[in-house]
Amino acid sequence: MYDITPFELDEQRDLEHYDVWLLDGTHSIPPMTPLSGWAWVQYCRSGMQYGAEMLSLPTCKGWDWRLHDHCIYLTPLVVTSEEEVKQREQVFRQRIAPIIEDYDKVWQGYVKEMLAMYDHAKSLDLEKASNIELMEHFEELMHINKRVWDIHMFMMYAVDGVFILFENICKTLLGIDDTNPTFHKLVRGFDNEIFQADRKLWQLSKRAIELGIADVFQSSKPNEVLPKLEGSEAGRKWSKELYAFIDQFGWRTARIFEYAEPSWVEDPSPAIMNVKQYLAKGGDFNLDDERKVLAEEREAAEKDVLSRVSEEQKGWFTALLRLAQRSSAFSEEHNLYIDLYATAVIRRGLLAIGNRLAAAGTIGHRDDIFFLIPDEIRRVCIDPANHDLRPLVARRRENWAGSLKREHPPLIGKIGFEEAVGLLVRSVDPIALKIVVGSLPVPRPELKADLYGTCGSPGIAEGRARVVYVYEDLINVQEGEILVAPATYVSWTPIFSLIKGVVVDRGASLSHAAIVGREYGIPVVMNVFTGTSAIKNGQTIRVDGNLGTVHILG
Repeated sequence: MYDITPFELDEQRDLEHYDVWLLDGTHSIPPMTPLSGWAWVQYCRSGMQYGAEMLSLPTCKGWDWRLHDHCIYLTPLVVTSEEEVKQREQVFRQRIAPIIEDYDKVWQGYVKEMLAMYDHAKSLDLEKASNIELMEHFEELMHINKRVWDIHMFMMYAVDGVFILFENICKTLLGIDDTNPTFHKLVRGFDNEIFQADRKLWQLSKRAIELGIADVFQSSKPNEVLPKLEGSEAGRKWSKELYAFIDQFGWRTARIFEYAEPSWVEDPSPAIMNVKQYLAKGGDFNLDDERKVLAEEREAAEKDVLSRVSEEQKGWFTALLRLAQRSSAFSEEHNLYIDLYATAVIRRGLLAIGNRLAAAGTIGHRDDIFFLIPDEIRRVCIDPANHDLRPLVARRRENWAGSLKREHPPLIGKIGFEEAVGLLVRSVDPIALKIVVGSLPVPRPELKADLYGTCGSPGIAEGRARVVYVYEDLINVQEGEILVAPATYVSWTPIFSLIKGVVVDRGASLSHAAIVGREYGIPVVMNVFTGTSAIKNGQTIRVDGNLGTVHILG
């Protein structure tokens, strides 16, 4: 399918060295286009190994990745030697210290570096660029791709690793883990750039009311709003304010590192959809009032737990607490500055190359660029008229379209699911434990629940279920419903202002649904595994985030 790249899964060879390859369903369902899949496996793989080695994670050297039928599969690189674990632990303590001491300095330094890369890439006039300039731009984009994954995984391993250290000390000293409501109170109630963007969208909804144009939004589909607003001075004024927002926060796509997805810069309809939903909801911006309550609860929880920690342990406990409290903000902000921004900037350049190749007849349409891999782009970019890749693209498109309909095994290997989860747990990999796998549910028959999961955010809610699989279906979400999904993503964040609770098939304490649910003060039950198949649209359900249960009431 990929013409034998080093990243295609070879079951015979790859299972000689590794017991299992696990499907990353969060990121590759629906299956990825060839260029996006290739780039993910190349750069996420190298980024994870870079981050793990630069920090000297004691028990894991990152993950290895493979492509299989347009999906991405992973396996952890577990450190099995006890002597090596001890050696790595000593180095890890030294290398994590600067981040514990001054997280803001380290993270903001990386943000500055990434924004400089994006600004330079965006400065190129793509229409006037020569073929060799586009070729050099492509290499720049690939460098951005690699570098942001290095930063992504270095920082994520550091922050999530400290989160695990903090959870461990809480288990030892307080008898609580990261599913406990008290633990949640300790780490929530903080602002971040994604929430700032959501607040600006809410402010745009208020501006529509002030300018007397709210009826245009309420009576139109998102893609119809801007053309209608051009007919009035007030409408044009609002549109100008929208584009100012898009210039700052619109470098995002619905799906991370899938280059075939349009960005808000190209099509602001997703932003307008959020404005429509804020208009329908009315009232104040949820997070402003909620954060005051959460901050008060956090301060009370801190005072309580610190009173139970001895003086000799208080310094280390407090240092870990402060960085653990930044984990949620980092999780959301890295999505903005890395996953979304990089995807949109890289897509911008790829489309320009696609236009050039399509004009020369090398491919049939600019979007065919997403069905090539980098060495093919390098081969044809300088002299595209002498190459015809249309048969290759047609074959890959057909195969990709088929993969959208095919079932994809959750794992490929010599061991079963429970053993595979055990392998991830033994790796003590922070990303596996706190984002991908999480705690497994423990059924409690006496509760007579229909579904058992784990607590992502405490609280109890009852309401109508809204099952959502893809971003495009979020427009159907109504105020007061309970969202049921395989997982949620940063592009879904504004919906949390409308809903009363969340049920996700998979998730952990630092996954998106848990983080945002805690900040909005709504219950989240994670790792129910079969929520999207067991719950139907319109059913009334009760979500108990405290107990990690879901009852289907009818």
